[in-house]
Amino acid sequence: TAMPNTIIVGAQWGDEGKGKIIDVLTEGVDLVVRSQGGNNAGHTVIVGGDKYILHLIPSGILHPGKLCVLSHGVVLDPTGLAKEILGLRQRGIPVGPENLRVSDSAHLVLPYHRLLDEFNEDARGDDKIGTTKRGIGPAYSDKATRVGIRTGDLRHPELLREKLRTRLSLLRQTLPAHLHTDPRMDHEAVLAEVLAAAEHILPLLDGTVALLHRHLATGASLLFEGAQGTFLDLDCGTYPFVTSSNTISSGACTGSGVPPTLIDSVYGVVKAYTTRVGGGPFPTEDDFLSDRLHAMGREYGATTGRARRCGWFDAVAGRYASLVNGLDRIAVTNLDGLDGVPTLKICTAYHFHGQTLDLPPTDAADLAHCQPVYEELPGWSEPIHTVTTYAQLPQNARHYLERLSQLLNAKLHLVSVGPDRAQTMQAE
Repeated sequence: TAMPNTIIVGAQWGDEGKGKIIDVLTEGVDLVVRSQGGNNAGHTVIVGGDKYILHLIPSGILHPGKLCVLSHGVVLDPTGLAKEILGLRQRGIPVGPENLRVSDSAHLVLPYHRLLDEFNEDARGDDKIGTTKRGIGPAYSDKATRVGIRTGDLRHPELLREKLRTRLSLLRQTLPAHLHTDPRMDHEAVLAEVLAAAEHILPLLDGTVALLHRHLATGASLLFEGAQGTFLDLDCGTYPFVTSSNTISSGACTGSGVPPTLIDSVYGVVKAYTTRVGGGPFPTEDDFLSDRLHAMGREYGATTGRARRCGWFDAVAGRYASLVNGLDRIAVTNLDGLDGVPTLKICTAYHFHGQTLDLPPTDAADLAHCQPVYEELPGWSEPIHTVTTYAQLPQNARHYLERLSQLLNAKLHLVSVGPDRAQTMQAE
């Protein structure tokens, strides 16, 4: 039986290991849809010892016979996408209209967006957001101010040249003079770069709303691959330390044109502990855990190589993620990262100015003043990366997982104990 239409979301700050879980779940679906974000995401998938890092293309591309779709909610860096397509082909993975379609109304991330991203981040001085400087925010900003350029414009080079000229002359009025000579501000140079990439993208362009609904009408099942995580959501995250799109489950509907009435299940991915990249408050951050995980060579970003900040599992954040996404199933990853920790902590509430909070405050400045309230559970001493069934896990590991599932009010479905596809087990 085909899997129902499912949205997969990161239920923390991104980096939960979604790429791997998506890879496992793709077996049971017909189409994999990416509906928001850009190539600021990095999904690492390891298949039979081969490592693939995908930024824009859904990880379903590694499965023969699946159709991958980049829908209109995505912002698309044409050069980045062309590189990714060529990189996969070089490794013997076919990419073409039979397995990848790209929306003709997705907005483009262009070289001047990267320039703007660097400029805006540097102008913040000490209050940096920790953006990947891939131009994602400025591209969404252009989309919202209605000066964006879309993938469909690649079909009309002369109109595209005109649109680029107009957009860049407007930019020159706002950017300091010393940036005007940057090659990323030259519309002819930008046009040449984009048209070179367009060769690889044009054959893949499609009206993806119509495409998805045609497939839905035949009973096909869809998997929506979320990028980033719940607390990076533009509306529900720890603003301003967020990304520029809606990363929660409902964003998959606006980003694809598939309505909420056709979604059957929302699947949350959490790490067995918490990590965060970039700036912003992080109540359960813990030096002992960070040092330990970094010493194991773990928790460095897939896109940037940055060391991630690490802390105990935050069930206050988890409860909120469960509510805003409507989680009904969860996958817990990186359980093996806790091997040998004698006492595990789970944050179940915050203390904030004399109050006890069950849900995080909406203001990032308030979150910075929240003190975690912990409950403690005994750890396990034996390494678990070779365990292949849930029943073989140490009893304390199972207790820990069951507690997480209880706190998130969602059924535990998958547990991962290592990066390879084979190191994933179903919870009975």
